[in-house]
Amino acid sequence: MEELRIKREFFQIEIAKGEIINFGRLFGNGHPVHLEIGSGRGEFLIQKAEQNPQVNFFALELKEKRIKTILRKLDPQNHGNVKLSRVLVDASITEYIGENSLEMIYIIHPDPWPKRKHFKNRIIQKEFITHLKKILKPKGEIFISTDLKEYASWILKLFNERNDFKSYYENGYTHISPEGHFETHFEKKKKQEGYNPFYMRFIKMTD
Repeated sequence: MEELRIKREFFQIEIAKGEIINFGRLFGNGHPVHLEIGSGRGEFLIQKAEQNPQVNFFALELKEKRIKTILRKLDPQNHGNVKLSRVLVDASITEYIGENSLEMIYIIHPDPWPKRKHFKNRIIQKEFITHLKKILKPKGEIFISTDLKEYASWILKLFNERNDFKSYYENGYTHISPEGHFETHFEKKKKQEGYNPFYMRFIKMTD
């Protein structure tokens, strides 16, 4: 418990209402900032941070159980470029992350809410994309993966309706694991069940 408390003090931050996060002060440097929305067990986050020590990784996760799992895997000596916060991610994201702050946003296998009556619960919505655009730097990117074809179609439709993002991939997605990508426990499980992940990457057009 003591070790978890120490790690929580080092890695986890509380988001102050109405206050924009100063990432330079938070991380103690001016390195680029990448955001992961929904970190699950932290596999992707931790491996990305280890692979890219000159990038700061800020993770948002709602479930306390998952926060504890991630904290147990983190090491202050090896993961000084990681910070996380327990928060429900919604349109209020622009209230604590400033405009043009991020170079990359990762949304790895978000809950697909497959039933039509639950589509409104999907995190990828028209208005939410607009909020993500605000906090991305020009030419910043959003990387999204999903194993559900219908959800991939939903995501592509929303981005294709806009003129402020362009897809990195000619047909909007790839099934080939991108360079530098790390599989999560969930992704491996779905592959074993026969699902083929859709990897999507969208670039913010300059204003």
